[in-house]
Amino acid sequence: MEPAEYQLMDAAEERMWWYRALHAQTLDALDLPPRARPAGRLLDAGCGTGGFLTRLGEARPGMDAMGLEVHPPAAARARAKSGRTVVAGSVNDMPFGDGAFTALVSLDVLSHAAVRPEQALAEMHRVLTPGGRLVLNLPAFQWLHSAHDVRVHNARRFHAAGVLAALRAAGFQPVAMRYWNALLLPLMVLQRKVLARAPDNRSDVAPFPPWLDRTLHAVTVLERRLMTAGLPFPAGGSLLAVATRP
Repeated sequence: MEPAEYQLMDAAEERMWWYRALHAQTLDALDLPPRARPAGRLLDAGCGTGGFLTRLGEARPGMDAMGLEVHPPAAARARAKSGRTVVAGSVNDMPFGDGAFTALVSLDVLSHAAVRPEQALAEMHRVLTPGGRLVLNLPAFQWLHSAHDVRVHNARRFHAAGVLAALRAAGFQPVAMRYWNALLLPLMVLQRKVLARAPDNRSDVAPFPPWLDRTLHAVTVLERRLMTAGLPFPAGGSLLAVATRP
């Protein structure tokens, strides 16, 4: 990403409604059955400025975790913010041994222009131990590509069938696949394709008025409750994929 986008992420990811919802969805995904072995270590591959590692430390203080981030200044910030070990490196060629982790999280990383998805998935498979859990969050639907994607260097957006095929080709066993940020998808389409359709518009990572941030977060909480009750959504702004390494 552009350095300015890292700065926006760093300032927003603790409190902004979207990051809070993303982190909650990711924690839920780590708990889906069959769960990975509790012993071992989790890798946040492409951890940015450390928002999820920090949230993980608050929610699961006993979990051993570390990060990997390609942008050295962001890696340093993630290290300082989360108190975790964060290594500078690429998901295309991870500096870890085979089977080093029992869980791996990668949030909106395979979409980036500098990432080669097939190679990155092969690396994720390699560094996970057999029975290990993979959690991917991905931006959904190529037709939603917008100025936001240009700003954060998203070269691709995903759909469920394509991700399912890619996971199986990489040797993973899919566990769950779900779209989320579904209730707010109409507003997302309005914002990205109508109000901010010009290619020079800023990204969506920005401070929101407190009342609006609370309202948007409340919608994501309602959506998670509906998902927990078993209601699937056929579309959403993001796609969450959960898989295991056999």
